Amino acid sequence: MEDQEMQLKVKRVTDKFTESMYVLANEPSIALYRLQEHVRRSLPELVQHKTDMQSWEEQSQGAIYTVEYACSAVKSMTNSSLYFKNIDGLVRQAISLKEQISSSQGRRKRALDAGMLKDGGEKHSSGI
Repeated sequence: MEDQEMQLKVKRVTDKFTESMYVLANEPSIALYRLQEHVRRSLPELVQHKTDMQSWEEQSQGAIYTVEYACSAVKSMTNSSLYFKNIDGLVRQAISLKEQISSSQGRRKRALDAGMLKDGGEKHSSGI
């Protein structure tokens, strides 16, 4: 009886040992198969995500460049307020000179018109 029990225990141990060896021997190949299966399923999606990210990165870089360029333009405009003040003064001076020229031309034209009326009236009366 003890022999039978012992044989049963030995059989159980050897079966467990064999099963463990079988699992250990096949586990790496099963794991590699599962990895390969996973990669085949997920790789196309990952590639699509990568290309999308690269496209978004290019668009972002373009937007960043545009914003930096606009910021530098605004900064340079704030530094140019002195030039705008000079331009404003020169424009005001030009308007003032134009008004002076216009008023002096108006006086000259009135003087010429008045002189022509005098000369025109004398010539007209002597011609009759």
